[in-house]
Amino acid sequence: MTVTIHFHGASGTVTGSCYRIVHPKGQFLVDCGMFQGNKTVRDLNYKPLPFDPKAIDFLLLTHAHIDHAGLLPKLTRNGYRKPIWCTAPTGGLLEYLLPDAAGIQESEAEYESRKRGRKGNAPAEALYTMRDAEETLTHVRSLDYQQWIEPGPGVRARYWNAGHILGSASIEVEVADGDKKITILFSGDLGPDEKVFYKAPDAPSGFDYILSESTYGGRERQDYTLDQRREALRTEINDALKRGGNLVIPAFAVERSQELLHDIGLLIKDKEISPSRVFLDSPLASKVTAVYRKYESMFDDVQLSASELFNDPSFRIIEAVEDSKAINAIKGGAIIMSASGMCDAGRIKHHLMNNLPRANATVLFVGYQAPGTLGQIILSGAKTVRIHGEEIPVRARIRSMGNYSAHADHSELMHWITGRLPSHGAIFLTHGEDEERTALRNALLANGLAGDQVIMPLLDDAVELQAGGARTIVEPQVRRMDLNQLNADWHNAYSSFIIDLSNRLQAATTDEDRLKLMAGLKDKLGVHPHPPQPTPITPVAATGTILHGEPSGE
Repeated sequence: MTVTIHFHGASGTVTGSCYRIVHPKGQFLVDCGMFQGNKTVRDLNYKPLPFDPKAIDFLLLTHAHIDHAGLLPKLTRNGYRKPIWCTAPTGGLLEYLLPDAAGIQESEAEYESRKRGRKGNAPAEALYTMRDAEETLTHVRSLDYQQWIEPGPGVRARYWNAGHILGSASIEVEVADGDKKITILFSGDLGPDEKVFYKAPDAPSGFDYILSESTYGGRERQDYTLDQRREALRTEINDALKRGGNLVIPAFAVERSQELLHDIGLLIKDKEISPSRVFLDSPLASKVTAVYRKYESMFDDVQLSASELFNDPSFRIIEAVEDSKAINAIKGGAIIMSASGMCDAGRIKHHLMNNLPRANATVLFVGYQAPGTLGQIILSGAKTVRIHGEEIPVRARIRSMGNYSAHADHSELMHWITGRLPSHGAIFLTHGEDEERTALRNALLANGLAGDQVIMPLLDDAVELQAGGARTIVEPQVRRMDLNQLNADWHNAYSSFIIDLSNRLQAATTDEDRLKLMAGLKDKLGVHPHPPQPTPITPVAATGTILHGEPSGE
């Protein structure tokens, strides 16, 4: 029997990280993440898992971000009861992230059920529940960086610092294949060289196979120091506040928010900015803060202690829904940070609905925006967006900073990959869109690697691995989605069409022109090509009442 790796996520997309390794003595997973992005991609979360969870022997988790850990409760819901191995800080974050994610799933199912109920349809079922999340946490097992473990027969593994978020890791794996062993390195998500809190990523070299993330392949951030990054943030904040409105920053509750609080706190302390208030509107914030305090000794390049950072009197960490709604009354002078970072869920949507129509407001993006997300649509220059079924005009100033990304850029990815060579078999580029993966692949080929050594797997592909590097790509019998829908989602096209149609109808000068436009569209669609004409209404005396087009007197 050979060793086979199955790419069940983060293959042609940035999210949904999930790899299954089948070997002579069993099978295991690396990550089990949620898909984010356009609606077609998100629908993958609701489809049946492409394997039997009860047959999985153990799971190795790179870090706590939802696109790597967000489907763990679904795995549990479907019968998984084996260990989930991760670093201690990752386990600490999961204690809050998974129940929070379950709460979101239950709330969304409740909202959808109300909508269905009004139409007489059956209620929606949550992807997973709080009980599933709590059960999942009972199976979490922690380990230290660089500590070898034997999580199952024929497998050894150890974790290395990935420099991405608190507790993040690259995972080195050895899998027995008869009397030989196959060595694989999973990069997880890699952090940039210049980053508050963590040292640069690390891992040994010389593997049969390397799986590397490629989120920022082909894209370079401007070289900067941490001081230069704070200077850029100072400029953005002061420019926004001078306009008289609020500054809204979509930011993930874990890591990005803490980094921003650190830098904003330093700028306030040095009297370089003076916002009226700084809100971190996230139910997770105070809970995550406790984990950061616990592992403060792991931080690097920090100029404020955890106590200073999270107890600044300028900051208000918002948990209650009522307090979140009260922020809407503030018309200017405030910095409002809220999750989610891609604007596809959470309280940030309400702050965008409230501030996007205001010409004096500013929205500042500080991280990656996956194709099809609300954040990406706003950042691309849309004049109108749909939020909670309403058309919201975009009049606010839209800005972006790349220097707060938690991901390595192109040069840093190249540096990490080449530092792990030689790779005797292949390098698999995952966790990236195809344009970014292609750019990174071309750079590796230009660096001397052969064309068949750098592979871009597709969703649900499988590859047979052999010690020393031989491999065979196995086409899956069934793919869970049309790969053309990864970046050309029909749901987004529909929303755009509705907005365009609405704008055309409003721009028409007469009702007759509007009716002609709609009649022409119906004719094209073959739907009621000749709609009935309205019955003429005949004017009558003031004492009469018109019924069905004819006057009716007393």
